[in-house]
Amino acid sequence: MDAVALLSQKVNDALRARSLTLATAESCTGGSIAAAITSMSGSSDIFKGGVVAYSNEIKERLLGVAHETLENYGAVSEPVVREMALGAKSAIRCDCAVATSGIAGPSGGTPEKPVGTVWVAVAVGETVYTKLLQLVDNGRLANINATVEKVLELLLEKLKK
Repeated sequence: MDAVALLSQKVNDALRARSLTLATAESCTGGSIAAAITSMSGSSDIFKGGVVAYSNEIKERLLGVAHETLENYGAVSEPVVREMALGAKSAIRCDCAVATSGIAGPSGGTPEKPVGTVWVAVAVGETVYTKLLQLVDNGRLANINATVEKVLELLLEKLKK
């Protein structure tokens, strides 16, 4: 079992043990977190749904991210992933949510936000934890997979508190 599969199983088990449900709000990971979670047998007990919010329009319309937040901070920012996670929790009516927004590459980077810059958020109850990932650019798929792994690790860590 690879690292993501092992983490997915542990997340499923931790959520199930606490009778909690999960949603995802994904931009740069394009649904990969939801796919990892739902690849585990029994995930329907804990996973309620997800939104792949690749465009700012979807971040605003489906997840309730404020237009001003996007304008002021850009899509790849802590305030945006915080609002994405809370918006997913609210829209999907679940206990926990994760959110991602970043630059997977190979294009799209800037000097301020180079390829491999990813913001992630984990909402557990009313508390939102955020983390900035500065991934080594090993290519688009490697960046996506590394982000999935880091999000699952962060979620698992926060579920243990």
